[in-house]
Amino acid sequence: MKYYHEKTLINIGFEEAIEKVTAALKEEGFGILTEIDVKATLKKKLDEDFRPYKILGACNPPFAHKALMAEDKIGAMLPCNVIVQQKDEGIEIAAVDPVASMMAVENEALEKIAAEIRNKLKSVIQKV
Repeated sequence: MKYYHEKTLINIGFEEAIEKVTAALKEEGFGILTEIDVKATLKKKLDEDFRPYKILGACNPPFAHKALMAEDKIGAMLPCNVIVQQKDEGIEIAAVDPVASMMAVENEALEKIAAEIRNKLKSVIQKV
């Protein structure tokens, strides 16, 4: 089972892709809690050059609340990460598959929540 859903965009710039992903997430009820610029971090910490790569920590508050009510340690797996990275063939957008990541947690209540979040994140990927 793949642990992510992805799509490659062509003829679009990196920052424009970030804007489109952020807008699509918002349409599905997600906000961005964190944004990690991997390229900048690797340059600063290791003096290594890396391709443009950002990790967006997306959160849908109602679903996060449901998940936390069903499993109090689930915060260790939140927020839902979405990556935007420059590849040779274009800009790749990838989102975690919450169903795959929640398989490690044996909690039936989370299965339904994870399936709903999966559908929302797949919709984000399709909209971009």
